[in-house]
Amino acid sequence: MYETLDLRVARHPSESEEYFITRLFAYCLEHQDGIEFSRGLSDPNVPPIAIRDLTGVMRAWVDIGTPAADRLHRAAKSTARVVVYNHKDSAQWLAGLSSARIHRADEMEIYAIDRSLVASLAARLERRMSFAMSVADHDIYLSFSDGALQGTVTRQRI
Repeated sequence: MYETLDLRVARHPSESEEYFITRLFAYCLEHQDGIEFSRGLSDPNVPPIAIRDLTGVMRAWVDIGTPAADRLHRAAKSTARVVVYNHKDSAQWLAGLSSARIHRADEMEIYAIDRSLVASLAARLERRMSFAMSVADHDIYLSFSDGALQGTVTRQRI
């Protein structure tokens, strides 16, 4: 699928550049009808990105980073699909989740975005920027007028 997205994304004061970039990647990777950024990142009851059907029912809860087990538990009880995109070293977080009680934990989709890709894009962040993004299998390719970046998205399990 080829799509041109013209996004105007504001960075919340509490989010790091890496979190912001991962949220942007998650939006692009999950893009489909009904996708939306949440109205606020500080509300624990809403995901950073939601995918809703035409009636407003949430079809997917898309979280970023290393959300707490109780947050994932609530998300899995409230929606059919829970996806997490992570930009950090997740070994300790995943180990903690494996011992926690999380509804439908085995069905959760957890993806680690190449940390060097996130860091490289963070170093290039500007107020206004444009790039082309291509995804093939589990690889992300970013093209700029003056160069390119590449990284991998890896599926992880609790």
